[in-house]
Amino acid sequence: MEPPEVVLFEAAEKIILRWDSSASEEAKERMIFDEGNRIEADRYLCAVDEIQRSMSCVSVSGGDQDKVNGTIQIAMARLEDEFRNILMIHTSPLESESLNDPNSSFNSRISTESSGEFNVEDYQEDKDDDHIKDKDDKDDHGSSTVHSYRSTSSIHEIDLVPSEAIQDLRSIAERMISAGYLRECIQVYGSVRKSAIDATFRRLGIEKLSIGDVQRLEWDSLETKIRRWIRAAKICVRIVFASEKVLCERIFEDLGSSADDTCFMETVKGPAIQLFNFAEAISISRRSPEKLFKILDLHDALKDLLPDVDAVFRSNLSESIRVQASEILSRLAEAARGILSEFENAVQRELSRVPVPGGTIHPLTRYVMNYISLISDYKQTLLELIVAKPRCTEEDPTSPEMELSEGEDPSPLAFHLIWIMVNLQFNLEGKSKHYKDASLGHIFLMNNIHYIVQKVKGSPELREMIGDNYLKRLTGKFRQAATSYQRATWMRVLHCLRDEGLHVSGSFSSGVSRSALRERFKSFNTMFEETHRVQATWLIPDPQLREELRISISEKLIPAYRSFLGRFRGHIESGRHAEMYIKYSVEDLEIAVLDFFEGVPASMHIRRRSQ
Repeated sequence: MEPPEVVLFEAAEKIILRWDSSASEEAKERMIFDEGNRIEADRYLCAVDEIQRSMSCVSVSGGDQDKVNGTIQIAMARLEDEFRNILMIHTSPLESESLNDPNSSFNSRISTESSGEFNVEDYQEDKDDDHIKDKDDKDDHGSSTVHSYRSTSSIHEIDLVPSEAIQDLRSIAERMISAGYLRECIQVYGSVRKSAIDATFRRLGIEKLSIGDVQRLEWDSLETKIRRWIRAAKICVRIVFASEKVLCERIFEDLGSSADDTCFMETVKGPAIQLFNFAEAISISRRSPEKLFKILDLHDALKDLLPDVDAVFRSNLSESIRVQASEILSRLAEAARGILSEFENAVQRELSRVPVPGGTIHPLTRYVMNYISLISDYKQTLLELIVAKPRCTEEDPTSPEMELSEGEDPSPLAFHLIWIMVNLQFNLEGKSKHYKDASLGHIFLMNNIHYIVQKVKGSPELREMIGDNYLKRLTGKFRQAATSYQRATWMRVLHCLRDEGLHVSGSFSSGVSRSALRERFKSFNTMFEETHRVQATWLIPDPQLREELRISISEKLIPAYRSFLGRFRGHIESGRHAEMYIKYSVEDLEIAVLDFFEGVPASMHIRRRSQ
């Protein structure tokens, strides 16, 4: 009579061989773990257990041992097929609503100490992640399991595979691993799950681009991809990778030395590297001013994600992913600092020499101030990144000087912004000298510095950083330019209305030279008409500034003309052709001043009221 262990082995062997797909068409077409075949699945697992016991049985002879080994190989090949089939049946790319909607058909498994319900806004807006303590979570076997990473309030784990299928997968994995087939089991698992992640990546718009591919893209295209990447990265780390981590733990935990971590990295390492390579390519790409704000967006998004990356990729085997993410964050910060420094130099070196028509606001001024306004929108991020003040080369005569009042100590970021404006002002002063008409150069400076002041005043964040002291100095600069304009233009005109040179020897009251007076009126008319003709085409785009300068001109011109006309009108009108010399009334000049600085040619002749 055969020993009991031999009888049990032969019975188990019979079951194993019946499901040998290489020897049976029926076995090839059917799967043991199909739904409704639970008894057969349990019988097969028991047969595998019996074969494995036979392998260690001392009573098995050498020839029988070969037979046992052959049988176990057949069983492992079959279990590998069953493992793959179960995974494939229950593996599909995550639907969009599953990525965005907490009420999707997947069961959410969020820690009970989470900040609240999962909302799509969490993955569209930057949120601060409140970290919570490890929580015990009952697995499907009823045992108390502590997940190998800390959950965060932003992580949203989705059950990727039903619990019943997980039980089958774990049962198969347990037997394959105990038989020494860990590598084969993990390879099958990884190949199936990676295909699911790849499909999810495609749904999220994550392309397979090398670092070189990313760096060759046009910036307009890259901006769109950065926006898409930021949203996709949050979903990948907080949902996709986190859920894959949980699935690996539920199938492989405690089945071998770091089997769950090995399985997890087999599955997600490639996709994770693909995901982070995009941000890495941006961080090391050629620096240019227009890239700063998207780099800061990337920096903020990655900084926000880093605690979740550390949580999901917590194991020693995942260290390379944590290190990559952290290094990318550092490179993004360095890129932002470098761009800001290069922008400062570029503002000073911008050498366009063609004057803007009419002395209006230079495109450089608009660009730089809009750029600075955007920088102020990233104040919190940049206050952390910018810790050193710029190098102000005051010893270089070709560089501007930094003027700060005693006691002023702006933050490094504010110092950089002020330094950019100092460079801009220095550049504008050089450009103002390109105008042939010095008066127009003063209008140009006034317009541009006034624009700088208004941009600072219009941004509470920027004004707070710049400080009122520097703002007052800037205000003084544009007022000084306005004063210089009035001196350069109107002192010549008003010089015609002086009394000197009109009197001849004799009585003061009657000794007025009519010829000198006529020449004086003719000179005034000619100079005012020319000033009116030219300066009507000059442009002061700010209505309030334009009106203030007109009022200032009128306050000097109109009283002087009224007084001159009142004193000497009679001398001209007592002679012939008085209208040739007294061409304009006071009201005519008041109306004419309203044509100034509109940026369009005035009428050929100054409008005149009847005398």
